[in-house]
Amino acid sequence: MENNQKQPKKVKKQFKGIKSSGLVMGACFVLAVIIYKFVLGNPSNFLNNDPNNAALDGNILGLIYKGGFIVPIIQTLLLTVLSLSVERYFAIKSAQGKGNLAKFVAEVKAALTKNDLTAAKALCDKQQGSVASVVSSTLIKYSEVEEDKTLSKEQQILAIQKEVEEATALELPMLSQNLPIIATIVTLGTLMGLLGTVIGMIRSFAALAGAGGADSIKLSEGISEALINTAFGIATGALAVISYNLFTSKIDTITYCIDEVGFSIVQTFAASHK
Repeated sequence: MENNQKQPKKVKKQFKGIKSSGLVMGACFVLAVIIYKFVLGNPSNFLNNDPNNAALDGNILGLIYKGGFIVPIIQTLLLTVLSLSVERYFAIKSAQGKGNLAKFVAEVKAALTKNDLTAAKALCDKQQGSVASVVSSTLIKYSEVEEDKTLSKEQQILAIQKEVEEATALELPMLSQNLPIIATIVTLGTLMGLLGTVIGMIRSFAALAGAGGADSIKLSEGISEALINTAFGIATGALAVISYNLFTSKIDTITYCIDEVGFSIVQTFAASHK
């Protein structure tokens, strides 16, 4: 006998992001060292195929290698920013849901205006994501308090408001996960660049102070280290600033949408239950 019952629809699991940011940084460090040793430090990038010599004219890879041991550290920060930016992109995109978030909010508000909770729930099931999850949880609480005749209207409204706050508190921390690390790299990247600059200048002055005149190779290495690390540090800090501000803005938009829909649900209940 065939089973004609409909199978329950599978809900797509929301991507919450990577929690082990330390592992990401560790992997980026290993990759940075490999790039530094085998790509930037390839003997073909230097005079007489010797990394101890100056880089070939116009060879950018060899010039970067001359930045010294600070280079893989700054590369680690740069790769970490890139990795966590990609991770945050997919996490926040998943949180926004399948469709346009502004359109979803407008449709839910329209359904609430008609007091059509079934349509609002259907929209949440279709949209998915963090905003839809908060709205769905709040609508369930809406139905529960509506059936509970032991509560006064004020208690019912407070229960709905509390559900909005609790559901929001569960979702928002996942959105801002790993952003503090990117924010830290904003400063750390620039500081590492400045540290490399100072070390490079120390080497340059040490070469100038050498007996019998300046050592041209050491002098050029010191200047290269100073300039390369400055450039890398500034680039890393700039990328981190752009990434942090971009994702913070997206999170603010999601938070605003949650607040807007939550307020509409509370107002709908207050208006329909005199």
